[in-house]
Amino acid sequence: MAGITEALLGARGNIEDSHMSILRGHFAVMLIVAVPESVDRDELARRMNPVRDRVGLEALAIDEVGEVDPKRPRASHVITVYGSDHPGIVHAVSAALAELGVNITDLQTRLTGTGDEALYLLLMEVALGGADPERVEAALQAVSRDAQVEVGMRPLDAEAL
Repeated sequence: MAGITEALLGARGNIEDSHMSILRGHFAVMLIVAVPESVDRDELARRMNPVRDRVGLEALAIDEVGEVDPKRPRASHVITVYGSDHPGIVHAVSAALAELGVNITDLQTRLTGTGDEALYLLLMEVALGGADPERVEAALQAVSRDAQVEVGMRPLDAEAL
């Protein structure tokens, strides 16, 4: 991060939003940055490429993103899912939520253990919007039965943030 932020600072850039993590041993970072209008995508890439090479980043993508609606959904609930790892867990949960119009505002997964002992953990922050919490709970319980995972949902405590 020191190298990345040094290059951004040299471009008079400001990190407005970020998410960083180690994913299966790989450092992953996503940044939303603001730079002066005089700094275009190519100049930012010229500043970042030496950092990529120096620290051994496997990939670097620089794209312009537009402004978003400031009325974006705010998370209201946390959903946890865990069980034996198998394909389709994220799809089953996200499809059930999409059908009810629930927005996923944050999603994290972890895989621990190996082989038959592999345990999959999924943690989501969601915005129920107009969805009925009881219908969401019922849909999640159906996912729990079908996917053979444990699913829980609770209101997000805004004070804990």
